[in-house]
Amino acid sequence: MKRNYKILLLALMLAFASCSFTTKTFEDPDKDKLLMQLITYVLEEGHYSPKEINDEFSESVFRAYLDQLDPFKRYFYASDIKEFEAYKDKIDDQLKSQDLTFFNLTHGRLLQRLEESQAMYRDVLANPFDYSIDEEINTEYKKLAYVTSKKEMRERWRTQLKFSAIANYDDLISQQENTLSDKINVKKMSHVDEFDSDGINENVLVDTEVNSEKKDKKSLTELEAEARKTTLNSLNELYDYIDERERQDWFGVYLNAIVAEFDPHTFYYAPEDKERFDVAMSGKFEGIGARLQKKMDVVTIIEIISGGPAWKNNELEAGDQILKVQQDDGEPSVNIVGMRLEDAVKLIKGPKGTDVILTVKKVDGTIEDLTITRDVVELEEVYAKSTTVIKDDKKFGVINLPGFYVNMEDYKKRNAATDVKLEIERLKEEGIEGLVLDLRNNGGGSLQTVIDMAGLFIKEGPIVQVKTTGGQKEVLRDKDKTVTWDGPLVIMVNENSASASEILAAAMQDYKRALVIGSKQTFGKGTVQTVLDLNRMVRNNTSGDMGALKYTIQKYYRINGGSTQLEGVKSDVVVPDRYSYIALGEKNQDNPMAYDKIDATDYKLWDHNIDYQKAIANSNARIQNNEQLKLIDDNARWVKKIRDKEEYSLKYETYKAALKLNEDEAKQFEKLTDYKTNLTFSSLPYENKLMAADSILKEKRDRWHKALSQDVYVEEALNLLGDLRATYDIKKVVNNVKE
Repeated sequence: MKRNYKILLLALMLAFASCSFTTKTFEDPDKDKLLMQLITYVLEEGHYSPKEINDEFSESVFRAYLDQLDPFKRYFYASDIKEFEAYKDKIDDQLKSQDLTFFNLTHGRLLQRLEESQAMYRDVLANPFDYSIDEEINTEYKKLAYVTSKKEMRERWRTQLKFSAIANYDDLISQQENTLSDKINVKKMSHVDEFDSDGINENVLVDTEVNSEKKDKKSLTELEAEARKTTLNSLNELYDYIDERERQDWFGVYLNAIVAEFDPHTFYYAPEDKERFDVAMSGKFEGIGARLQKKMDVVTIIEIISGGPAWKNNELEAGDQILKVQQDDGEPSVNIVGMRLEDAVKLIKGPKGTDVILTVKKVDGTIEDLTITRDVVELEEVYAKSTTVIKDDKKFGVINLPGFYVNMEDYKKRNAATDVKLEIERLKEEGIEGLVLDLRNNGGGSLQTVIDMAGLFIKEGPIVQVKTTGGQKEVLRDKDKTVTWDGPLVIMVNENSASASEILAAAMQDYKRALVIGSKQTFGKGTVQTVLDLNRMVRNNTSGDMGALKYTIQKYYRINGGSTQLEGVKSDVVVPDRYSYIALGEKNQDNPMAYDKIDATDYKLWDHNIDYQKAIANSNARIQNNEQLKLIDDNARWVKKIRDKEEYSLKYETYKAALKLNEDEAKQFEKLTDYKTNLTFSSLPYENKLMAADSILKEKRDRWHKALSQDVYVEEALNLLGDLRATYDIKKVVNNVKE
């Protein structure tokens, strides 16, 4: 008898929580050693395809870890690497014995080299760059050798900083030229209007103004100095961020270099990262509802989240600076100027219903104490949204789904499947005759939500097959016989549609329930991960929050037996896009799991005989003759050429000539942004009511509708939907006659 997947997963999680499946205990007082012990044990015992932790594994970790620490090869010397290489084949042994020698060595040396590099880049940027020298830089940094001396290191910094500064230098020159040109044109027009009728010589006046502008024009020497200052400020901000990183942050980098060897989707979440993951999955958190950024030493508000407590309070605005934070328990205020952003956020966020008192420096310079009651904040942009559109006198619905979100603690609370069902019901009330489900750039999410969502479009049956650690096969089914939408369905995808998006698209394709339109193939992620709270494995934990481990426990397969791993879902209608020639997807990740196949399961095709082949043929014919799509394809080839370039001149004359060539070539693609359809998109009645009281939501929807009206892919998806609807009606009439 087949086991229920949710029961299996629950049993697995409970087993980990209690450690009942092993006599092994995890009680090391050293938190770093404890983490190494926990993570290696879980991966060896629970990963779908565990790697043998041996010398080969060790060498791969060694290379990946150093690449992450020093990607531009401007910190470590060849002598450092030689010293590190003594451990190249010993990381596996150190993992097994929880030995931190290699990490301690590299971490200590990195901090030393960072401090040295800070003095070095400031010294380099204190001196002018000579842009008349004919020299080049290769930006394929992986090909660089490590330097052997401080002289070589300084030269490496010099070329990399010169490359950064030359871009700033060109920007400043262009801005000055454009500003001067604009001022002259405006003043020339003004003088012509004012004096030409009186017969005064306008050329004399314009020349006078030009001479005046020349006095304000900065010299190339001044612009070069300003360009270096801009580069210096950018690096100072980077090093401020680096300086805030604590040892545990760097240890997280080391742990992730280890776990990434198992597959690209296995990842260690430090406590703060786990919290961000939960927010991304559920689309909600408890706090004040403001996005924060650290600028210099000050925490600054960059956005007020629509509908959140700060939005309702209506006293905070973007640009306000938070100076102090006080809780409602009578404790004194905490000055957060200079504090790490993560630590400041911890103080500001808190449980629903509690108050936080913020000392705020307003945009106008005044300082106020503001009390805000925390509440659940929902990130509206991560949720499903829908719109209607009239096409050829027929009303269609479009649903955009950014992710397969779910509440990590309670599945019955808001999730993607229930939201999409609700949007479909609302669209049906508006009388739609076809539905487009937009899964472009949807990276996936909850496995259970995709099963439930697929069930909205079929009566019942298998949705996906999974193989779990140990090789057991499970067929996950929709058991709900109700169908929320039985009309024509088109699913939009691109190269960034992954995981759960691929499960849904594949199932609808296999059932012949929908047509898939988009890129040649989707991302190609055919694996399932779970997230394990590592704290559950530790008895009498005195080490603080251990974070969580996301790791692969299953591979999934289409109901026809094929895998989406590496191969993705092939679109029924392939539409050119700007990423067509760029290496994207699972197959271009490090350490991807292999493609394979299993036996198909039994399933029954959708019983509405829509003429898919005719609709596909019609669409392909339109695409072949669509000038916008031809231009997009040309643009994609050009983008690849630009991205593949590795050598850049640091001689300004040559650098500028290359930029001018790029700009001239790019002009042929400017009209891509001018494309407009004759389509008008409309919000549903319930949203119109919300927007009447929420100007931010209205602005977001207006932008979305404008983007849709300029989207050639949406236009063709609707054309395809129209073709499906026409054949759907014909077949439905024939079937009724036969009955």
